[in-house]
Amino acid sequence: MAEQQDITTAKGTYEGFLNLLKWGSVIAAVTTVLVVLIISN
Repeated sequence: MAEQQDITTAKGTYEGFLNLLKWGSVIAAVTTVLVVLIISN
């Protein structure tokens, strides 16, 4: 039963990591676009 608990915890951690990676990528892309627009003007 302890193994199921470990798998559930690991899945939660992995999903949290993917969510952070997804939002981090979006924020980095938006920041890059803003910087390019500012520099081009």
